[in-house]
Amino acid sequence: MDQIERITRMENILNEARAAVSGLEEALDRYGAVREGLAELEAYYSGGEWMKDFEDDSAGKLPQDLRRGVLSEDAVYSLLGDRDVLLKRIKELGKD
Repeated sequence: MDQIERITRMENILNEARAAVSGLEEALDRYGAVREGLAELEAYYSGGEWMKDFEDDSAGKLPQDLRRGVLSEDAVYSLLGDRDVLLKRIKELGKD
């Protein structure tokens, strides 16, 4: 690789890495902003309230126009699992 190719390659790496770091910083800021709410959601899901709300929804006791994605059987569970996987990845990346 000659000098011009090397400088061009390093410039591309710099620009790509800068964009990735900036995007990660923004994502971490957004995650930090919802972290407390996510803990509240986890407590709701793992406590008895979620199950009662789920059962009441299944029994038709809730308004039909109520947004209820939180009551799907997989939405919260999947989100919490995804969060755990990502936190593990972040921990592993921090070892570099």
